[in-house]
Amino acid sequence: MNILVSNDDGVHARGIQVLAKWLRNAGHQVTVVAPDRNRSAASSCLTLVEPLRVHRFDNGDYTVIAGTPADCVHLALNGLLDTQFDLVVSGINHGSNLGDDVVYSGTVAAALEGRYLPLPSIAVSLVGKNGANYLTDEVYFDTAAQVVVELLPKIVVAKMPANQVLNVNVPNLPYHQLSGVMVTRLGERSPAAEIVKQQDPRGATVYWIGASGKPIDKDAGTDFYAVDNQYVSITPLQADMTAHQTIEGLKGTFEEKA
Repeated sequence: MNILVSNDDGVHARGIQVLAKWLRNAGHQVTVVAPDRNRSAASSCLTLVEPLRVHRFDNGDYTVIAGTPADCVHLALNGLLDTQFDLVVSGINHGSNLGDDVVYSGTVAAALEGRYLPLPSIAVSLVGKNGANYLTDEVYFDTAAQVVVELLPKIVVAKMPANQVLNVNVPNLPYHQLSGVMVTRLGERSPAAEIVKQQDPRGATVYWIGASGKPIDKDAGTDFYAVDNQYVSITPLQADMTAHQTIEGLKGTFEEKA
């Protein structure tokens, strides 16, 4: 396959470099276009009020200066490159993207930008412990990369709609310790912790976004349940956010004739 690889942790992050290496070793054509810095939780933000600059490294990777994950994929698919891609693989994210996380996730957003390509794209995340340091702690990016390589031929067999995305979360374990693969729905978190208010060295007030909420819907069938039980979680996502089940009920209220 001809694969576009991106992420939200930056072009030099361990996760994306391990992923690209595994995909190339599996025989795929890989092009990396990723942010020049960590843009976690950028969601589907596009840079519309400033020009974007692109740098190409000697190894062929591209980085978008101050760009978001969505910027990177959007540029790559809309004129930056002449290549015709089959799908986007976004990751390997340094941390989970479970439940409500997908609303904010730059990893998922990069994959969603590939929704017009021939095959469903993949957002892949490595689920470490809270507070894990992905630079120094023992992390198993190779496990997540192997999972992706094995998923690719199955995507063709599954014949999913091309405009959908697979959100894949892989437990931070050696490959042989995984329990298997579980197709799941998104779980749900409680509201995030309160913001943290501090003063900088010059006395100005600054604010830190609080930590993510704890899982409150982690029942069997959810992505939280899967990874808690050492399964790879695969959740199909779509860009269509319409609450279809509510449409008919609203018509009677909002379409009343005068």
